Amino acid sequence: MSNVAIAFVSTALAGLATMLGAFIVFLSKSDNKRFLSAALGFSAGVMIFISFMEMMPMAQENFMTTMSDTKAQWMVLVSFFGSMAVFGLISHLVPEADEPHEIKTEEEMEERSHELALEQVGLKSALAIGIHNFPEGMVTFMTSLLDPAMGVSIAIAIAMHNIPEGIGVAAPIYFATKDKKRALWLTFLSGVSEPIGAILAYLLLRPFLTPTLFGVVFGAISGIMVLISFDELLPASRAYGETHLSLLGLIFGMMVMGASLVVL
Repeated sequence: MSNVAIAFVSTALAGLATMLGAFIVFLSKSDNKRFLSAALGFSAGVMIFISFMEMMPMAQENFMTTMSDTKAQWMVLVSFFGSMAVFGLISHLVPEADEPHEIKTEEEMEERSHELALEQVGLKSALAIGIHNFPEGMVTFMTSLLDPAMGVSIAIAIAMHNIPEGIGVAAPIYFATKDKKRALWLTFLSGVSEPIGAILAYLLLRPFLTPTLFGVVFGAISGIMVLISFDELLPASRAYGETHLSLLGLIFGMMVMGASLVVL
C-alpha cells in the first residue's frame, strides 16, 4: 500500500471514530435524565480540556514559528476571544426555530423549549468539532505521507479522543429528537471533516497551509469550544437538576481526554 493510501485510510478511520461515541449514547435510555446530565457535563469537560490543553498550545506553537513569543501569545488571545465574539454574535442573531401555529400546554412548551435548546447545543457542538477535525485531518495526513508509522500512531491517538467528541455531538441531538439516524448523521458529518481535510490538504491547500493560518484556526476553534461549553453544554446539563452529576461528568470528561493525550 502506498504512503498516500496509508495516510488517507489512517485519517479517515481516526475521524470516523466519532461515530463510536454515538453508539455509546444509543445504549442508554433516552429518558434517563441522570445519564443526560452526566453526558452533557462530560461533553463540556472534553471540549474545555481540548481547548486549553491541546488547541491553544498548538496555536501558540504555530505562531511562534513566524513571530516572537510575546506576539504569538497575543495572537492566540486575539484568535481565542475574537472567535468567541463572532460566534456569540451569530448565535444571538439566529432565531430559535419552533412551530408557532401549534397550541401547547405550559408543560409541553417548557419541555419543547428544553428539547430545542438541547438540539441547538448538539448542532453547535457538531459544527465546532467538525471545524476542529478539519485541520487535524490535514496534520495527520501530511505526517503520514512523510512518515507512515508516525502517522498511524497519531491517527490512533486522535481516534481515541474522537470517541468522547462523538458523545458530545450525539448525546444532545439524540436526547432532544429521539432520532438515532439524525444523531448518527450529524456525528458522521463532524468526523468526516477529518478525511475531507486530508483530501483538500493533498489536492489544493498545500501551498497555502502556513503556520500562521494554523495558529489562527486552532486559537479560534478553542474559543468557540469554550464558549459552547459554558454557554450551552453546562447550563443544559444542570437544567435537569443533577448538578453533582454534571460536575462529575465535567471532571471525568477532562480526565478521559487528559489520559488519551498522555497515554497515546
